[in-house]
Amino acid sequence: MIKRPFFGLAKPKLKYSVIEDVEKDVIKEIPLSPKVTLFLKLHDEGDHDLLIKVGDKVKTGQRFTVMEGREDYLISSVTGTIAGISPYTGYLGQNYTAISIDAAQEDEWDDEFRDEGRIPTRETALRFLGSFPGAPDFSSLIDFRNPVNTIVINGIDSDLLISTNQVIVKTGFEDLREGIKDLRKITSTSRIIIVVTPGAMASQVDEIGAQIKVIKPVYPNAFPKIIMKNILGRVPPAGKCCEEMGVGFISAEGIVALAGAFEKGEIPVNKVITVIDKDNKAVNVRVRIGTPVKDILKALDIETRDRDRLVLGGPMNGRTIHSEDVPVMYDTDAIMVQDKSQIICGSDSQCVNCGECVRICPVNIPVNMLIRLLRNGLYEEAAERYDLLSCVECGLCSYVCMARIPVFHYIVLGKHEFGRIMSVEESNA
Repeated sequence: MIKRPFFGLAKPKLKYSVIEDVEKDVIKEIPLSPKVTLFLKLHDEGDHDLLIKVGDKVKTGQRFTVMEGREDYLISSVTGTIAGISPYTGYLGQNYTAISIDAAQEDEWDDEFRDEGRIPTRETALRFLGSFPGAPDFSSLIDFRNPVNTIVINGIDSDLLISTNQVIVKTGFEDLREGIKDLRKITSTSRIIIVVTPGAMASQVDEIGAQIKVIKPVYPNAFPKIIMKNILGRVPPAGKCCEEMGVGFISAEGIVALAGAFEKGEIPVNKVITVIDKDNKAVNVRVRIGTPVKDILKALDIETRDRDRLVLGGPMNGRTIHSEDVPVMYDTDAIMVQDKSQIICGSDSQCVNCGECVRICPVNIPVNMLIRLLRNGLYEEAAERYDLLSCVECGLCSYVCMARIPVFHYIVLGKHEFGRIMSVEESNA
């Protein structure tokens, strides 16, 4: 959490970091780690028969199914030997199977993704699109039963201090343009918008192949639902995602990864992330997916000590991790390191009803009433009476809370528990 002064009735103007000029070498390359770890999310707790075992060989870009009876698959980001298979419990109790791979220093690429020559066909590409850097939800963009009529490419990261997508826009214009062409090939969408900071693409307006929209670099203007409201003039109803309203979102990195896949015929296995050190200085790096956080910090000479905090993501809605062995995954955009002296601990104090959270909420949720229900486990009532599902999860409520109540975490937990309740009711219906 960022420290702040008392704001009173004034709303804080938190601004995104805007990159003015960058060079091609602005992205630092992190050496390949000797061991990477990949996660397969489990949707139930039943037993599954493993189709792989320790000692199996894998190739870079190889798609393999881990469990019998599952359509889910993993794509190996390295060439090597499977060294370990174990259960892993992640955020909000999500269960995974962790696959550790001893990596060879030379890549041997799998040929399944390639079709004629080096360029994959549309059908082949669609089978692999679920495992691209930036974790783009291509499935929603190519769902012809519920087609989207507008695709928004986000050239700004939603959280503060992160500049991953801005760097992609600044340094990867050619790939971005080709990726937009490829996106038109695999979707039926005619309207594509790219959202950027002021001046980001001033000289390429006529070349990009998409409509350019500039937003004020003020937090949380880069959140998808805020973009829908401010740019498209549409407000998603509570509990509805943007895709249900015909608008799909994808990061600039996802578009560039798409271009690379079609151009080279290789699955993208690297991820660009922003690493934020204890002084809030940021550097953008390119790492192999599955690389442990500790190897990235070591390569950047960032030291951690007892009681320092590691966060995947930014300062407003990032998620704390408790081990440096946690790997970078497809949806990891940043790693933030906080010194123990910078950490503001949460409190179990009662709400003092100052109203700061209500004033700052970008979607006008009565947060002071909502938190009372969430702290008492009344999740259904919170959704019905106080707009739990309208929250965009920007974290501003926690940022301004005078009582230091971890409001954001209560909300995330509340939405998770409400979803579980609805799933049980639907299965029993």
